[in-house]
Amino acid sequence: MSVDTLREEQAINRTTDHLIQVFAGAHPPEHVEGVTKAAHLRFAGHPVREFVPILVERIARGELTAQVAANAQDRPTAPPKTSADGQSETATTAQNEAKAESNPETAADISDSSGIHSPESDPPSPPRLSRVRGKKFLSLILVAAAVVVAAVVVVNVRQAQVPAPPPLTIVRGVIGSEKKAFFEDPRVVRALAGKGVRVEVEPAGSRQIATSVDLARYDFAFPSSAPAGEWIQRQRRISTKYTPFSSPMAIATFRPIADLLIKAGVAKQGPVLAFNVGRYLELVTTDVTWDQLPGNAAYPVDKSVLVSTTDPRTSNSAAMYLAIAGYVANGGKIVHGAGAEKSVLPLMTKLFTSQGYTDNTSEGPFHEYLTVGMGPAPLVWIYEAQFIDAATRGQVKPGMVLMYPSPTVLSQHTLVPLNASGDRVGRLLSTDPELQRLAAEHGFRSGDTARFAEVAADHRVPIATDLIDVVDIPSYDTLEHLLDGVAKSYG
Repeated sequence: MSVDTLREEQAINRTTDHLIQVFAGAHPPEHVEGVTKAAHLRFAGHPVREFVPILVERIARGELTAQVAANAQDRPTAPPKTSADGQSETATTAQNEAKAESNPETAADISDSSGIHSPESDPPSPPRLSRVRGKKFLSLILVAAAVVVAAVVVVNVRQAQVPAPPPLTIVRGVIGSEKKAFFEDPRVVRALAGKGVRVEVEPAGSRQIATSVDLARYDFAFPSSAPAGEWIQRQRRISTKYTPFSSPMAIATFRPIADLLIKAGVAKQGPVLAFNVGRYLELVTTDVTWDQLPGNAAYPVDKSVLVSTTDPRTSNSAAMYLAIAGYVANGGKIVHGAGAEKSVLPLMTKLFTSQGYTDNTSEGPFHEYLTVGMGPAPLVWIYEAQFIDAATRGQVKPGMVLMYPSPTVLSQHTLVPLNASGDRVGRLLSTDPELQRLAAEHGFRSGDTARFAEVAADHRVPIATDLIDVVDIPSYDTLEHLLDGVAKSYG
């Protein structure tokens, strides 16, 4: 999409929003959108585009205003007033006009008696002048009547020209739960509807999407990682994929916990909080509990120092946690091959089984973090986007902070189209400027990097602007071997 086309689309979107506000009491939003869209389509194929948004605004405003006027004309009017002799004023006026036409000399007297010219306001005039006034008055009446008739005709023609909004194509998808808020955003729904699409989604764990969900029910699958998307492509023999946005993995914690971990050498304060995964694994290996950390007055509980995750058997975020921990436990190398898998598996198993119950999706533990506090889980493994999205909703309370693991991985949200309708959604999410902007406002790192930075700054969330300490994810097969090994330990 060229820069000029992008600007035009943005201008049309702004025009639509403005007209929806202007006609809020007269037309439903979908009707205003339909009229504006129809006006825009009139200029399809025209080479000169500079003034298209202005012309679209004028055409749409005119048609909507005319429809309001037409609706007003259709409303019942008040009954006509009657004169002293029982005749209506309308009938009296019509009789007077007929007399004036048959006898011009009486026009002035008739006009006076009808109230159009009163003796107090107009001085007496010669009969000749009165006749001229009567003729001018009749001419004005006839012209006004012609204008009203013409206006009604134009309104009817315009109403006939406004096409009904095209029916929306329903597209169904199964998605990672962290994207549910994005798809349910009314602005996203409207932006997709403007492209003729209504997307219906069901959340599931990303690993579930890749391994156990019946994809025949959907038009696209949208897990939260490239390996899960790769597996779906392989199983369905699909070569196309889209990665409209991404999100690094992060840890949601609390300021007192962060300060405690800084003293213990596990965390470091810089432009953002950094969580040393190597030092953390040492604490897990030696079974250190929170109350054993020096100077711990913030969280003196007899529980192992552990990051709370989702269920590795179903959720992508847990798989990303395993990928990072496996890389560090393997001496700073990506786990590959049976030997490396066997070497790191005992520690990987301990990281998960020591937690107790784990949720199927990342939505569960993060919701508990936002609502309950640090009692159940002082460290929660999340997507960066979840924290920023919660901040935009006013759900992040004072003392809640975002911490980045070092190293981290970048979770590439991968959409795999299962048919042409799913492909259409993938292209829209990847290329439409409005949808990219809205993704950024939900905390995802999309093509609109400037808007992403603005959203984080506006809500005072320090973010890692330059992701340097990022490692690659193991191949899908290696990751599956490790996850299967952990799953077996659950019995």
